[in-house]
Amino acid sequence: MPLLTRYVVWELLKVFSITLAGMTVLMLVFGMYKEAKDQGVGPAQLVRLIPYLLPEMMRFTLPATSLFAVSNVYGRMSGSNEVLAIKSLGISPMAVVWPGLVLAFLLSLGTVWLNELALTWGQKGAQRVVLEAVEEIVYGALRTQHSYSAKNIEIIVKAVEGPRLIQPTFTLRAKGDSAGMTITAEEAQLRSDSEVLRVSFRNGTVVEGQFSIQFDEIDREIPLFDASRIGDNSRVPARVPLGRVPGERARITSELEMYERRRAAEVAFPLFTGEFEPLEQHDWPHEKLIIQNWWNHLHRLATEPPRRLSAAFSCLCFVLVGAPLAIWRRNSDYMANFFLCFAPILLVYYPLLMFGVEQAKSGAVHPYVVWLGNVVLAAWGGWLLKCRVLRY
Repeated sequence: MPLLTRYVVWELLKVFSITLAGMTVLMLVFGMYKEAKDQGVGPAQLVRLIPYLLPEMMRFTLPATSLFAVSNVYGRMSGSNEVLAIKSLGISPMAVVWPGLVLAFLLSLGTVWLNELALTWGQKGAQRVVLEAVEEIVYGALRTQHSYSAKNIEIIVKAVEGPRLIQPTFTLRAKGDSAGMTITAEEAQLRSDSEVLRVSFRNGTVVEGQFSIQFDEIDREIPLFDASRIGDNSRVPARVPLGRVPGERARITSELEMYERRRAAEVAFPLFTGEFEPLEQHDWPHEKLIIQNWWNHLHRLATEPPRRLSAAFSCLCFVLVGAPLAIWRRNSDYMANFFLCFAPILLVYYPLLMFGVEQAKSGAVHPYVVWLGNVVLAAWGGWLLKCRVLRY
């Protein structure tokens, strides 16, 4: 029995490793292309981004890779009558199935860890690489396109001569309490450090609102987050690590309660004094929208833990379906086996997952409904194993 187990485990690991390497490389190329397109990073920065992008890519490739490995190995074993030979010796087919299930369970745990690694170390590392290269990214865009735009800044130049920007126009968009500003100059130069992008202007004009000031030399500091194309998405529910979700929910709940108390006090005062004109002029639809946005944020935060765990344990659910289905069909063609196993998953699991996520994020159902696809796959896989593999 240990010999049979070692044989199955070795075959699974061999196919899994080769397939994982190939699929991860493809996903990594796609991720690097996306970063180059969105952030404007060059080849040197793309190479530095590789280790930070790997966890993000691997958490998507692991479920499909585990399904391909079991459909390949068990389909080949069944197609060459190896499973039939095992049965003829009085050995249960579970002797070859359980190693695949154990590996899938470990992969599911690994996917949970990779998800957290991608949201903590990977996300922060990728941001750091882009921020450190802001100066190079801006200069590269201005040399080739004579313009550069980010969320809070837009730059247009006539030409770039070495480090000098010729006839630049910097438009700093309004942010919070600060008004927008436009700076035109004869020339400018960029220098970046760990936190800001410093711009030195010569012979130009600053226009802020209705005011205009001419200058000979002036320096302006722009936060790197404002000068780069990356956004601070650390509080977006999908990018919040699991360990921070309870604290983030508590913070949002506290802010919502304070907002509702403040609005209630503002409404109670006119009612108490009998002056109803402020109530008639109040923008109630906008008030309702603000409160609804807070509730939507809370619902999305509540959905994230079960969503990530269900996505991670799709590795186990895929194997629960793929292993007995490949043994039952007895087809040694590995591609036919994979698509035969993946088609019902594509038609059943992913629609149920998307339905559950959308309903849970809207607050219409309990967040744990996102496990519905996993439960359906596990039940179907259990039925296939019992009625199509173990019985016959």
